[in-house]
Amino acid sequence: MANPITPTSSRHADRLPYLPGLDGLRAIAVAAVMIYHANHAWLSGGFLGVEVFFVISGYLITLLLIGEFERDGHIRLGRFWKRRFRRLLPALFVMMAGLAVYMAAFRRRPMGRTRGDFAGGIFYISNWYQIVVGQGYTANEAFVPLRHLWSLAVEEQFYLLWPLVMFAVLLRWSGRDMSRTAMWFAGTSIGVTVMMALLFHSGDVAATCTVDQRQGYWTVFGRCISVNESLYLGTLSRAGGLLLGAAFAMIWRPNGRRRGSIRDKPLLVDAVGVLGLVGLGWLTSKLWLSEGGRQFGIRFDPALFRGGFLLTGLATLAVVAAVTHERSLLGRLLGNPVLRWIGTRSYGLYLYHWPIYQILRGEAGKPLSAAQFIFALVLTVPITEASFRYIELPIRQGRIGEVLRDRRRPRLDSGVYRRRRQLAGASLLVIGVVGFAGISIALAPNRCVGQVECDLAAASAIGDPGPAADTSPPTETTLAGAVTGDTVVPQTTASTTSTSSTTSTTLPVDQRPPVAIGESVMLSAKPQLEAAGFFVDAAESRQGKQVVDVLANLRAAGRLGNIVVIHIGTNGEVSDKTFAAIMANLPPEEVKTVWFLTVRADRAWIEGNNARIAALPCKYPNVWVGYWDGFVPNIAGMSSDGIHFKTNEAKQTYADLIKGWTSTPQTDQCP
Repeated sequence: MANPITPTSSRHADRLPYLPGLDGLRAIAVAAVMIYHANHAWLSGGFLGVEVFFVISGYLITLLLIGEFERDGHIRLGRFWKRRFRRLLPALFVMMAGLAVYMAAFRRRPMGRTRGDFAGGIFYISNWYQIVVGQGYTANEAFVPLRHLWSLAVEEQFYLLWPLVMFAVLLRWSGRDMSRTAMWFAGTSIGVTVMMALLFHSGDVAATCTVDQRQGYWTVFGRCISVNESLYLGTLSRAGGLLLGAAFAMIWRPNGRRRGSIRDKPLLVDAVGVLGLVGLGWLTSKLWLSEGGRQFGIRFDPALFRGGFLLTGLATLAVVAAVTHERSLLGRLLGNPVLRWIGTRSYGLYLYHWPIYQILRGEAGKPLSAAQFIFALVLTVPITEASFRYIELPIRQGRIGEVLRDRRRPRLDSGVYRRRRQLAGASLLVIGVVGFAGISIALAPNRCVGQVECDLAAASAIGDPGPAADTSPPTETTLAGAVTGDTVVPQTTASTTSTSSTTSTTLPVDQRPPVAIGESVMLSAKPQLEAAGFFVDAAESRQGKQVVDVLANLRAAGRLGNIVVIHIGTNGEVSDKTFAAIMANLPPEEVKTVWFLTVRADRAWIEGNNARIAALPCKYPNVWVGYWDGFVPNIAGMSSDGIHFKTNEAKQTYADLIKGWTSTPQTDQCP
């Protein structure tokens, strides 16, 4: 199969022909990604389309470099990089410029948060930026219109480094069979897979990295780095597909098939290609990226990180082998006009669809409806076509340079000069508008974006005494000067206590305010609960075991009254043992009434937690249950995640329900 790599000046040296079947494969890949980004439930492994792109890129770029070395005896690095930049940067910059103008005009609040995303997109380091700031591929809620640029960053970093590697390889192996080098590259790809499998954190990963929860995180220079997000986004860990494609280019060259023994076996090659397509279909329907954990946080698909990417790469190579064969029926089928049209515009479709999705849904992680998806396509397709015709092709084909050179010709009439002046004026206007938008983003304050984040920030700023073990004044959490990248790091400063937190050991038990202990749901409604007379101790991502410590400290400080409300279980499993430890701090002789609220979320542990909560009245005589999960569907103003609150009215409803439950005599709830 392999051909010796020999420099030659012959015009008949192998050149890379146009391969319409590869455009068909690109079309399938970008369609899978766009469906997945619209709604994960429609195609759980649609993100693997990116891996298909990686394999194709590794294959084609390596073929181009080998072909240039054969013709000229060397690789012109500057010319190669110039071609890549002309192919990729214009459309990227147009997309980011349009997005900047849109945000400056219609969506100013997130501008400060997207500043780093814009910088990462310009310098092609989006993947590393997302790893460092913790805004990985699975993060929800925030407005992140440039998150998809991580994969383009991986490819561009490959384009910068790979010509240097190939130049060294071709110089060393000039005139020799490249199959051994191909084996080394394929072996390295397998090594990347093994590395990913060994580093992968199986099981539940904490939703946020805290002092008490670091499952699935590395600590690098004091910053929490998600292990699995890093493996998904990292350049080295995602180099496997690129290396597979590169290795295949050394042993399977389109023009080389005409001279090889495989030339007369198109049916065999087609059969292999069909199996590859079936394999890709099966992988994209069975693999998944992340879901709710079994006991807390989230979990990632072990099969994906322990061979799933490699299998996707191998299946892609099977299809590539078929569509690059000169007599392949599959190549002609995938090269039909419809798929070819989509494939030639796959870069633009990938580039523009994600920000359009984000504008329509407002935040990451929120599924699009079928109608919204169709509307998004109605917007994406013409924008992509316009970009392809008037931005990408003219620059790629050098038409802009031709126009500039024509300006030196003296034979132009006044009409041409008038049109050029109009074009120059329009260009200056566009530059001015884009410049204003860019400056606005550069100078924009870094504010909270998502509803949940803003609620939690506001609640924290009010003042949370926390589980203090003494009666000293509590601290107030403030966000002033505490924003780093996309991660909000609270800072604490001394503050006076709020009216609801002045509980003293000198007050009789009957005069102490009711205590409410909970998670982010309760924290976002803290002002409403405090206005209703509650002392609130709530924290984001709180687990059941942490409630035990909170209660122990409040009990020791003499702050528990006759009524305690506990809303726990959204963020992880709460076992019978943990509930027993909680109730050990709430004996009937000290606390007359304990209310546990059920929880609601799309998580594996929710049903078990609610069952254990519902059983508590039969175990403890002072326990009653408030069935919050049953009220949520009927409450207007809930956030898109179905867990948190979007409006003050919803928060007030939550506080009113708790107030009503705790102030009304209840009958025995034990069946």
